[in-house]
Amino acid sequence: MKYRLLAGGSALVMAAALSACSSSPDAADEAGGVTTVDVWLMRDSVSAAFQKEFVEGFEAQHPEIKVKIQIQEWDGIGQKITAALASNDAPDVIEAGNTQVAQYAESGGLLDLSDRKDELNGADWLKGLAEPGSYEGKQYGIPYYAANRVVIYRTDLFDAAGIDAAALTTREQWIDATTTLNKGGTQGIYLPGQLWYALGGFIWDEGGDFATESGGTWKGALDTPEALRGMEFYARLQALGKGPKDSDEDDPPQAEVMAQGKVAQIISTPGGANAVIEDNPGLEGRLGFFPVPGKTAGTPGAVFTGGSDLVVPAAAGHPGEAVTFIKELTGDTWQRKLAVAMSYVPNRTSLAPSVADDPGASAMAVGAANGHATPNTPGWAAVEAENPVKDYMTAVLTGGDAAKEAAKASADITRAMNAGS
Repeated sequence: MKYRLLAGGSALVMAAALSACSSSPDAADEAGGVTTVDVWLMRDSVSAAFQKEFVEGFEAQHPEIKVKIQIQEWDGIGQKITAALASNDAPDVIEAGNTQVAQYAESGGLLDLSDRKDELNGADWLKGLAEPGSYEGKQYGIPYYAANRVVIYRTDLFDAAGIDAAALTTREQWIDATTTLNKGGTQGIYLPGQLWYALGGFIWDEGGDFATESGGTWKGALDTPEALRGMEFYARLQALGKGPKDSDEDDPPQAEVMAQGKVAQIISTPGGANAVIEDNPGLEGRLGFFPVPGKTAGTPGAVFTGGSDLVVPAAAGHPGEAVTFIKELTGDTWQRKLAVAMSYVPNRTSLAPSVADDPGASAMAVGAANGHATPNTPGWAAVEAENPVKDYMTAVLTGGDAAKEAAKASADITRAMNAGS
């Protein structure tokens, strides 16, 4: 499961590239009373089987609309979408990473869909998809699907230690269990020092954030008491394993580390379990999932909600038909089918039971109810480009003064956000 990161920068795309992704309607279809809706979906957003089933079902229900789906690659998609939105030849529907929507909305290239929220079940949307899909009080992105991190754990190691994963409902219980597991050559948890999305969850649990906005100006907030408490908990948890303090989950890949057989837990999307088993088939049937525990019982830990929204370009040739497409794909029937087919979290809290039979997806769905997104401003792209959060985490974990390092990182976030807006 890919996480959708806000792409910064402006596009410099030649006209030939735009013509290659033309959404011009088929003349024969238009003449025959059939409208072609051109849709961009991202690689791995849907399987070929689901795409075929959906298109056939949609066109049978809406014979006046023909669907043309083009699968796009994540690499370079920010520039491609920016260029399309600035042209007169944009597709009718685009899948965008949820944290990308503000950047595209700021450009004026998206259709305001605020008046369609009720029709599209907006009252029940996952907050982590709906909030980043809005910009300056208007709704531009319609929640499509979500994914978030859970705890992947070794069921055999938990059983041997007498630990019931389902009973870990608070962070302190999680710490105690991880401490118990951290013996006899086993790492209670493998947590690299720069898994900043996990840090975000602990900060949100404390009531803090990476940055806050006042009077139209954004300011880094890692130096607030709430954010400092989140970092303190991260440091306690990270110390219960041997994860590197100066790299993230990709260096080395944490699934490869867990596959070596000496790690009891990692924090990952459920797909990480497949990677572990691929590296060590002997662990098949010995991995389980539970939501990141919350600060208090009864409330799951806050998580970063990755996933996608669907947007309609302002230059779309068929906005009405585009909304019809979105209404179907984000409606009850197809959301349930998509969740089962792709192990995604549906776009609405009431649809969480759809993945009850999928252990990883059902654990995600519990966490998604307390999902959050990074600061909803185009300027966040500049923060992710240099990512002072990672440097801050390493500085604290290697003995630096937390308050002093947090103040420095907050200043860097403030500068980057306002320079990038």
